[in-house]
Order: sequence, then C-alpha cells, then structure tokens
Amino acid sequence: MSRQEQKRKTRENIINAAFSLLDEQRSLSAISLREVARAAGIAPTSFYRHFKDIDELGLTLVDEAGLALRQLMRQARLRIESGGRVIDTSVDTFMEFITANANEFRLLLREHTGTSMAFRKAVLREIQHFTEELTHYILTRQKLSTSLANLQAEAMVKLVFSAGAEALESDAHKRQQIGARVKQQLRFIQRGAQFYAEP
Repeated sequence: MSRQEQKRKTRENIINAAFSLLDEQRSLSAISLREVARAAGIAPTSFYRHFKDIDELGLTLVDEAGLALRQLMRQARLRIESGGRVIDTSVDTFMEFITANANEFRLLLREHTGTSMAFRKAVLREIQHFTEELTHYILTRQKLSTSLANLQAEAMVKLVFSAGAEALESDAHKRQQIGARVKQQLRFIQRGAQFYAEP
C-alpha cells in the first residue's frame, strides 16, 4: 500500500470511528479527539495529520452523511427508471438508509438544530443540495414552474426528514407504518402542486 493510500485509509478509519461513537445518547459535541483516535486505532497526535481539530472532523462527518444520503437517493431514481414508482421507491430507499446508517442520519438531525453555527450551516447546505436535486428531478417529470417545483421539493424534503426523525427511534413495524403514512402525505403535496400549476 502506498503512503497516499495509507493516509486515505487512516482518514476513512477516523471518520468511521467518529460515526461509531455517535448514538442516541451521544452527540458530536460529546465525543473527544482522544476517543476518536482510540476507536480508529491511532495515536492522538496522528489525528492532526488528517484534521485540524475535532470541529473540522465534525464538518467532514456532516458532508459525508449528506453525500451518502444523496448518493442513495440517486440510486433510488435509477430504480424508478427501471419500473419503480417514484414516491414508493424514494421513501423505501430513505427508510433503508435510516435503518443501515442510523448514526449518520442522527448526526444530520442533531446538528441541524445544534449549538454550533458552523455545523448548522453545513447541515442546511446538505439539505439545500438535496432540495435542489429533487427540484431538478421534479422539473423533468412534472409541468411546473421552477419556483413551484422548488416549493414542492422543499415541502417534501422537510416532511421526509421529519418522518425520518420519528422512524429513527421506532421498531420495524412502526417504521413501516410511518413510511406508508409519508407516502400518502407526499402524494398530497404532489397533487397540490399540480393543482396550483393548472391554468
């Protein structure tokens, strides 16, 4: 393994270690640099070769969580193209993400309203990326103005994130019920946007 590959691998280990330390009891502000280093199997001094401080690591975690979710939703759109229903496939994919990546989604939820302005801005930026991608997708599927498509996307993203917060702490049966309810609510939003678009 080259030096560059080793450095990338160590950086990934630090990120994964930090995510593993987050749970329903512990937020980003509650974990220390030493804990992250120990979980990653490196000396605390080695941490600084990859991140300036714990805050820079926190911003990277927000970026990684947001990117992972966006990539998964892009995959959902590919599943839709091969015959899946848009809302059903999107919600099912989102619920799969929460189940498989609880700590990543919990991070986005917590830091969205957390005490760090830098983290709040980073999460808002990720949500904005998500909304912009959905707006673009809606414009390819529905005859709406850009402003109406953006309103629809914003409402859908807020609803899904809110449902995700509820689903995060629920068992599989309850999560399924939440998913079914959200699908219906998203259809209300979609039909409402189409109603407003009619001349």
